[in-house]
Amino acid sequence: MKQKILIVDDETDFCMIMKMYFIKKGYDVTLAFTLKEGLALLKEIKPDILFLDNNLPDGYGWDAVEDIVEIIPQIRAYLVSAHRNDIPFSGLEKNVVIWEKPISLNILNAVF
Repeated sequence: MKQKILIVDDETDFCMIMKMYFIKKGYDVTLAFTLKEGLALLKEIKPDILFLDNNLPDGYGWDAVEDIVEIIPQIRAYLVSAHRNDIPFSGLEKNVVIWEKPISLNILNAVF
């Protein structure tokens, strides 16, 4: 079964580039452009991997990380933002990675 990825980001170009990259690698990819839409899809599709922007039109994505990990404890969350913020997530170190945009293909290829 294909691993599922949810990308929650309001930058359409970023989302489309990431979607095409992961589809070519055999992942099932879903996009959301707002936090509300992303949280709804999270509960619906239960992704294996999440890419979550912080500055979304309807809130800060990173504020929802602890709830997300509670909903899906095994999720791998990649928090991506052009404005890096090193926020300590107590006890979430195994699930959460913070990446600064732009993300290079070298990083993606090394991890995926």
